[in-house]
Amino acid sequence: MSDTVFADVTVYSGGIWLPHRDVRVTGGVVESIDDTGSGATPSDADIRFGGYLIPGFVNTHTHLQQSLMRGIAECTPLLEWLLAVGEESVAITPQRAYTAAVAACLEALRSGTTTVVEHMWPHPDDEVHGAVIQALRDTGIRAVLGRGVADRPDATRKWGFEPRLMQPLDEVCDHIDHLRDQVNGSPITMALAVPNPRSLTENGMTHLREFAQERDMSVSIHLLETPTDDRMCLEHAGVGAVEYLDGAGFLWDRVLAVHCVELDDVGQGILAERGVAVSHNPLSNMRLGSGVAPVPQMLDRGLAVGLGVDGAASNDTQDMLETFRIAAYLQRATHKRADLLGFGEMLDIACGGANVALGLPEIIGGVSVGDPADLTLIRFDRDYATLPVRDPGASVLTTGSPRIVDTVMVDGQVAVADGRSTRIDEDEFTKEVLALQK
Repeated sequence: MSDTVFADVTVYSGGIWLPHRDVRVTGGVVESIDDTGSGATPSDADIRFGGYLIPGFVNTHTHLQQSLMRGIAECTPLLEWLLAVGEESVAITPQRAYTAAVAACLEALRSGTTTVVEHMWPHPDDEVHGAVIQALRDTGIRAVLGRGVADRPDATRKWGFEPRLMQPLDEVCDHIDHLRDQVNGSPITMALAVPNPRSLTENGMTHLREFAQERDMSVSIHLLETPTDDRMCLEHAGVGAVEYLDGAGFLWDRVLAVHCVELDDVGQGILAERGVAVSHNPLSNMRLGSGVAPVPQMLDRGLAVGLGVDGAASNDTQDMLETFRIAAYLQRATHKRADLLGFGEMLDIACGGANVALGLPEIIGGVSVGDPADLTLIRFDRDYATLPVRDPGASVLTTGSPRIVDTVMVDGQVAVADGRSTRIDEDEFTKEVLALQK
């Protein structure tokens, strides 16, 4: 692996923009950030001149297979929407799973995302999981791959999960160990993905916590996206959703709670005390009419908050720059304050807000020496709608789109160059996706 040098760039580092810097990448790590021309450049280095360099985004929640479900069940509430998505998920084939995952990963990369946290729904087919892993490898993205787990069947999805997609937990855990061996040594790590608190029994939570902790794995779980979790847990278990999980010991510092729109003050305190991180998914919450997560309050509580795009069945894109902007604007509108969530705070949220819970290195204040070389190079002159640039951070937040993303590096390897994948023939792949409509 030869060195890569981003030469004479403006790099966001230490919470400020540093102009005229050479950023050297060696062995998949940011080795140095120097004044331009102050150090020797290896003759065989891959040199990329100019632009603005930021860390790659970490999309803390998505469902890759949903890229073939765009627009599904539009104008319906969550439970009705879930039933429609469930039917599509039952019918998924390995080929469709591969195509969907490639499409989602390419779209994510082209919006500056270097890591996706994939929340797969429970599914008994090993070939479907293998197809997703192959798609991740082929596109070159980093991934925390959550294998779906549930042990309470309920076809209505109100107090349990779709029974046609479930297996005994022992079989699921054996399969996760098999998948861990399969991705060992790659930028893919395995995790557990729980549909919601209603889909696990108390015994199931005990079993899965022991399994995850023995392997130092993360767990993502949809939590309080709507009042349904609380309502069902109160009806069947006599306590709210957070208390239901906490009572079974299923809240700890490797848990990522997704959505948390209905998370009240007491719940925030419990999650903060247990070290649970939150994935904020503003566009999905808006599309499904779920509401607005109390992000400023969570941050004030000391909760770690990351940014999620969610699946393309509820967003309906994988555009992290769009989510980056809307996450800030939504809170400003809700709280009637223009001074909330500026570029620096949003970048910390979007690049590393939930990283500790996910087992990823902390990313704070931009690009730092020693960080994994997961980087995005922006060129504002790729889109006149971003010009002139008064403040690079303000321009990224207020006008950024995939059009300004020039180069995306993952683990020291260039996955996107000149705005296009270096690993997938995008023209041919587009034909394959279009053929699915026939």
